[in-house]
Amino acid sequence: MKNIKWINLVLILSVFEIITSCQQEAKTLKEGLWRGAFTLPGNEIPFVFEVKGTSAENTSVYLINGTDRFELKNITYNNDSVTIPLDLYSSALKGKLTENAFEGELVKINTDKPVAGVPFKAVYGGLPRFPKSDEAPSVSLAGTWDVKIISPDDTSNTVGNFDQKEALLTGSILTTTGDYRFLEGVVQGKKFALSAFGGSSPYLLKGEFTNDSAFTGEFITPRRTSEVEGKRNAKAALPDPYTISHLKDGFTSIEFTFPNLEGKQVSLSDSTYKGKVVIVTILGSWCPNCLDENAFLTEWYKSNHQRGVEIIGLGFERKDDFESAKKSLSNLKTRLGIPYEILFAGKSSTEAASKALPALNGISAFPTTIFIDKKGNVRKVHTGFNGPATGKFYEEFKTEFSELTDQLLAE
Repeated sequence: MKNIKWINLVLILSVFEIITSCQQEAKTLKEGLWRGAFTLPGNEIPFVFEVKGTSAENTSVYLINGTDRFELKNITYNNDSVTIPLDLYSSALKGKLTENAFEGELVKINTDKPVAGVPFKAVYGGLPRFPKSDEAPSVSLAGTWDVKIISPDDTSNTVGNFDQKEALLTGSILTTTGDYRFLEGVVQGKKFALSAFGGSSPYLLKGEFTNDSAFTGEFITPRRTSEVEGKRNAKAALPDPYTISHLKDGFTSIEFTFPNLEGKQVSLSDSTYKGKVVIVTILGSWCPNCLDENAFLTEWYKSNHQRGVEIIGLGFERKDDFESAKKSLSNLKTRLGIPYEILFAGKSSTEAASKALPALNGISAFPTTIFIDKKGNVRKVHTGFNGPATGKFYEEFKTEFSELTDQLLAE
């Protein structure tokens, strides 16, 4: 009788454990829109995401910024803990989940040095990125601006390009090395605020108009807060991106040999590239502007490859290790469906990129794009990339790109 009672007790406890385990495993992110905010001293940087799917196997999280949707997969659940990996950026959103809230930190992973996480809290429901206000806009940020970002060790002259529909703002800031991608926000009275979080660093630009053609404000990231000054200028533009990197005197071409993602050595002198127009893009899987450029190049290549053009990507990654680089570059290639070769060329620094291509005076930005004619001569080198968030500047680049490649193909 004692044995029977003992067996019954064990069975009851086992059933209780199974029920409890199922209840714990059932705690997942709710489908629908979430509004989050990274909390910094004196500021918060809001972001928005959408959850689709109800289990770890089929859940996707989409970071929303303007028209951009950046998909995140491989979400893991452990009781009330959730990890959302940001695969290209060696980071993750990690936190605890309650019924309608997700709270934790944006943390770096696979790093040699410990990095403090950025705290955040997200709440379920279709809440606006910025709180709603009854105060209508009294000025417009729409158009092109000279923007000066002032920090203790640097004063960067950049260009802002924005679109405004009633109180809603979208746009981006362009620099000589790339842009800050898809910013989204609002105007309330004479004040405005825009934020973005696309998987890399969160950004916040906020300011106040001093008149219809000028504003002051702050540009905020987890690392620093910089003063900002803006002046309306319909002709605002950056320096010519084709003049920053160029061949050294006495050189007409470049050479390189690096392994592809299968470990095979690939050279620019291989028969695949002989007699063809070749576009070499210097990239990193960790680089948001490289993501935008290679999304553009992928679609362009699919439509133009048959004309006698090839593209090669030279990847510079966080670790100077082939297996680590293979994983990160393969993630980039899979995400974008890249059909051309991506080679591992070294560690992610402009010094390493410059050393890899010694015929050039130097590489100052990721991405940098090199245009080579059918005879193997370097014709132009384009520094940086201003992507789809920059509006008219992106359209201008696409026009220039098509005209240049058409010219090289016609020769």
